[in-house]
Amino acid sequence: MSYKQNYIAHIHELLDQILDTQEAVINSCAESISKVIQEQHAVFVFGASHAGILAQEMFYRTGGLAVLNPILPSEVMLNTRPVTQTSAMERIEGYGEVILNHTQIQAGDILIIHSVSGRNTIAIEMALAAKQKGIQVIAITNLTYSKQVTSRHRSGKRLYECADYVIDNCGDFEDSCMLLEGMDQKIAPTSTVCGAAIVNMLLIEVVEYLLKQGIEPPIFHSANVDGGDAFNQALLEKYKDQIYYM
Repeated sequence: MSYKQNYIAHIHELLDQILDTQEAVINSCAESISKVIQEQHAVFVFGASHAGILAQEMFYRTGGLAVLNPILPSEVMLNTRPVTQTSAMERIEGYGEVILNHTQIQAGDILIIHSVSGRNTIAIEMALAAKQKGIQVIAITNLTYSKQVTSRHRSGKRLYECADYVIDNCGDFEDSCMLLEGMDQKIAPTSTVCGAAIVNMLLIEVVEYLLKQGIEPPIFHSANVDGGDAFNQALLEKYKDQIYYM
């Protein structure tokens, strides 16, 4: 097989591994999220740099939960220039707590944090500060990677050691997975495609829990179908007390 065929085969293997090993924790996370939604609390999601792609995947999109609130501080998003600033900002002590304190998150809410290595100060600090406030923390991370690196936080902890729930993306060390002949550095990361699958598995399970409770899930229609705009506007109005991105 070609390298690109091997990459696709490897993605299939990882997705199968996620399904085999992470389904129980995904179900537990989904049950907690559905309870939070029923109790009229809020769900937030954060990731820095490329990890922030999952926050964007989860909010304000067709087939997604209207009550999913992203935390997208510009200093650690990929449109920052120079982009190397994002790596520096992830490591600054105190910044994660500042971000958290400038959101509307409160006790009883849930915070999903995506960090592949789980070692940077921003994610760890945010998780610890959230738990002190009575907020449940769900970590999406790469345990193989994270367990082979040291923490950059003064606690010495990595993200998976700070969360109530830990979902492993089952990826390779350093995230990239294909080693081409003539190279020492692997290429082709897996965390985005596997992470997107994980959060959509989580979404499906949340919707299933809500339906079992006789609750119509707050799911967006496409804005590009007739009637979509009106439906979505009504949804935003109905759940305005749990939505903080408008």
